[in-house]
Amino acid sequence: MDPASLPICVAALYKFTPFADHAALRAPLLEQCRQHGVKGTLLLAHEGVNGTIAGSDAGIAAVLDHIRGLPGCAELDVKFSRAPAMPFHRMKVRLKAEIVTMGVADIDPLASVGTYVAPADWNALIADPETILIDTRNDYEVAIGTFQGAIDPQTASFRDFPDWFRARRDELLGQGKAPKVAMFCTGGIRCEKSTAFLKAEGVEEVYHLQGGILKYLEDVPEEQSRWQGECFVFDQRVSVGHGLVPGSHALCHACRRPVSPEAQAAPEYEEGVSCPACFGERTEEQRAGYRERHRQEMLAAARGLAHVGAQMPEES
Repeated sequence: MDPASLPICVAALYKFTPFADHAALRAPLLEQCRQHGVKGTLLLAHEGVNGTIAGSDAGIAAVLDHIRGLPGCAELDVKFSRAPAMPFHRMKVRLKAEIVTMGVADIDPLASVGTYVAPADWNALIADPETILIDTRNDYEVAIGTFQGAIDPQTASFRDFPDWFRARRDELLGQGKAPKVAMFCTGGIRCEKSTAFLKAEGVEEVYHLQGGILKYLEDVPEEQSRWQGECFVFDQRVSVGHGLVPGSHALCHACRRPVSPEAQAAPEYEEGVSCPACFGERTEEQRAGYRERHRQEMLAAARGLAHVGAQMPEES
């Protein structure tokens, strides 16, 4: 499949910039998205903007023009990919305390951040035996793909990352020469804060995959790649592979975890109802409710009507 031939443009974006009144930006931004048929989720906070949107090429271009016109957003970080169909059910613009929630006061990526490493230079950095490679994403994301040799913090939320690092600092860094620490995430935004956090903790040599996994999978040929598996994305595509081709995972509408092709063949998997990971976590009464919801979704689809299904996890 040639991703360039797919009809829907998907834009993952963020920018750290101080907004004096981020609440005042919400209504005009939402109206722009609605006018141009763009769907997805955008987060606005005092520290900036973050989110993923999808639509026609012209619609995405118009919305990005609007965002670039916001204070400090001219150099907006955007990563593009394609989808065969609209991967979102609706458009949401939410007001937040943080555009990516770490929960640590006074962490400012505009003041201090790790050294950016282009995808073309990433392999050499992480092949260095003195480099400690850390995946900053959540456990369900790491489970479907990561870089060779990466440490998995097994966190359920990005809020857990600071405590995880502080608890394992001595184990990770040792007592000898200060090592190099390289970190990565889906699109780069979580590493803006995780690298700033490590520098605030006194770690001097900290690196950050510029553009995140998505940019690496787009730029680095598969035969040269150190990536293993697929990359979880925060829309109904669920995952992408090398070249940003849509992946093989489905989304469990009960627990919102990605479901591999092998897990889809398991007896505990029922589309829209359960998967092997959550089957033991739900009651039969709950599954009956999910089953009815799925039936309504199928009826709506057969009638050509929109139906809001399971909500995707948010990268924050």
